[in-house]
Amino acid sequence: MMNGGYLVPANAKKGTLIFNMFRPFDLILFCSGVGISLFLLAIFSSSNTLLVLLFCLPACICGLLVVPIPNYHNVLCALQSIMRFYSERRRYYWKGWCFREQFGTDEKSNK
Repeated sequence: MMNGGYLVPANAKKGTLIFNMFRPFDLILFCSGVGISLFLLAIFSSSNTLLVLLFCLPACICGLLVVPIPNYHNVLCALQSIMRFYSERRRYYWKGWCFREQFGTDEKSNK
């Protein structure tokens, strides 16, 4: 405590994450992808390289989704932000401090 205030470290959010980088959903997603890949590899024992790579695809995709990237938590969060940006309303209405001045209804002009 400094001068009656609290000092919060910059990485305080990382203390709430598992292994300081994963949310519970991230680990569930990754483990389910690895589990599906292992299940497919165990059920269909094949010597075909293309088929083995195809069976490893769920683990690779889920692994790429939970990789941390700068300015976002991970690739999944970045994709969610991109989808939210393009799917939500994109017309923004200005209601800032000069809203009345823009339309000529300023209190000064009424006098």
